[in-house]
Amino acid sequence: MSEVQTKLPTDSWAVASWDEYIQAVENPAYEKAKCYYHNGHMRVEMPPVGNDHASDHGIIMYAVYLIASIKGIALNGKDNCTYRKTNVNEAQPDVSYYIGENADVIPYGTSIINLDIYPPPTLVIEIANTSLADDKGEKRLMYEDLGVQEYWIVDVQNVQVIAFAIENQGSRRITESQVLPGLAISLLNDALRRTRQMNQSQVGAWLLTQFQG
Repeated sequence: MSEVQTKLPTDSWAVASWDEYIQAVENPAYEKAKCYYHNGHMRVEMPPVGNDHASDHGIIMYAVYLIASIKGIALNGKDNCTYRKTNVNEAQPDVSYYIGENADVIPYGTSIINLDIYPPPTLVIEIANTSLADDKGEKRLMYEDLGVQEYWIVDVQNVQVIAFAIENQGSRRITESQVLPGLAISLLNDALRRTRQMNQSQVGAWLLTQFQG
C-alpha cells in the first residue's frame, strides 16, 4: 500500500492514482471528509466546519433559492454533493445548482453524480474560510475542466463573493451572475455584510425587498 493510502495528508493536494484515491475516500476514517481529485492529485478536507463558514453557506443558499423562486428560474440545489468523472475528476463543492433546462436532470435515487452520464452542475460555490488560495487556484482549474458554467467563492474573511463565468476551459471575473439573470454579485456582498449585524431572517427580509424591487 502506498504512502498516500497509509498516511493521507489533509487540506493539501497529494499525488495519487485514481485507484489510490478511491481506496482512500472509501476508508471509514474519511466518511465525513470533503474529497477532490484533479490532474493526478487528491485533496481531502476534514471537518469540523466553524460557525462563520456554516453561516455564510446558509445565507448564500437562501439568497439563491429566493431569487430563483421570485424570478421563476428553474433550479435544483445540492448541498455537499459528490460529482465524479471516473479516472479523471471528482469534486464535492459546498453548494451546487442545476439551473434552467438542466434543473431536473438528476433523478432521485442517484447517489454520486456520474459526469460520464449526467451534465455538470450549472453553478458551483465553495465557501472559503481557510481554503481561499486553493479555491481560487487548483479548484478553479478543476471546475473549468469539469465544464460548470459559473463558479463562486465566498471569501468568509473578507466578506465577499468572488464570481467567475467559465467557458472553453477558462474563467473570467463577473459582477453579475450569468446563470441567475438580474443577480448582482454586489447584492450578495451586501447580504453577507448584513449577516454580521443582524440575523438571517432579517437579512432574508431585506433580500426579498431587493429582489421584488
